[in-house]
Amino acid sequence: MSSKEKTKSRKSTKTSKTSLKTISTKINEIYTNMSKVIVGQKEVINAMITAVLADGHVLLEGVPGIAKTLMVRALAKAISADFKRIQFTPDLMPSDVTGVMAYKPETGDFYFKEGPVFTNLLLADEINRAPPKTQAAMLESMQEKQVTIEKQTTALPDPFIVFATQNPIETEGTYPLPEAQIDRFAFKVLVSYPTEDEETEIVDRFTGEYDSYDKLEDIVPVMTAEEVIILQKIVRKEVSISEELSKYIVRIVTLTRESEEVYMGASPRASLWMTISAKASAAMDGRNYVNPLDIQKVAKNVLRHRVLIKPEYEFDGTTSEIIIDRILKHTPAPSIQK
Repeated sequence: MSSKEKTKSRKSTKTSKTSLKTISTKINEIYTNMSKVIVGQKEVINAMITAVLADGHVLLEGVPGIAKTLMVRALAKAISADFKRIQFTPDLMPSDVTGVMAYKPETGDFYFKEGPVFTNLLLADEINRAPPKTQAAMLESMQEKQVTIEKQTTALPDPFIVFATQNPIETEGTYPLPEAQIDRFAFKVLVSYPTEDEETEIVDRFTGEYDSYDKLEDIVPVMTAEEVIILQKIVRKEVSISEELSKYIVRIVTLTRESEEVYMGASPRASLWMTISAKASAAMDGRNYVNPLDIQKVAKNVLRHRVLIKPEYEFDGTTSEIIIDRILKHTPAPSIQK
């Protein structure tokens, strides 16, 4: 290697380390800011930030009143992202989401009036309350990051990430999300109840002078939307994954299709999301390489909504979580590659 090449290599390595260190520092600042309004839920927040770095959509599932909406608002404020919220209802029309061709009387022309989907971070609240036709309107936006109305295609802002919420126990007046749409979500994250100590702190905060939504004003933006795009590129380009770990990911995903309790396992899209999410997890720890723990950390969030159990086994209590745990336990992980 020539002297010039060595210098270039050193500069590349220095840039990589500096960039990854920046990501780790930024993540800690986001945590600090979000903790001003959110008590606990560290695993959920970690998954949300991982999804942002991986440029993937997230389905948040949990009972009402556990701060799903507030977490998304807090994250949007912390990363200084343009934010919009859609309350999904049975009478919501596709045009209420994507936009519509409107008539301008002064000129006699039609123009495209953008819907709320044109934003950086979209909160699709109670997404399963909208009818299938409206849910389908989200498919192109989530996959292609564009909207097509009457043969006119318009690109969405970059970054564009959907955080959708749904209630797992209330089925009246809801429409189950089709598998095609569920598969568009990189993660399905389960939001659980807080601990007793956390709930006590929530009560103290909420019954004080200001409630949690007022505290959103205290969040200091950590980065801009442009910086988010840069960090996403760093995650994809500068964090490496060994061939052995790539095979480990594919083996885990393949095994979800081979279980007799499963009637539909995870698609190759799951392998892609496990890889990029594991890279994001490594970057959040300040590393430029993926280890098996990164993969195991993101596995459930990536797979739980892509593994569908046969009715007879589901009736006996088998869940996708059980299948994934079994696969992770019995699939040997390669040694750490640096």
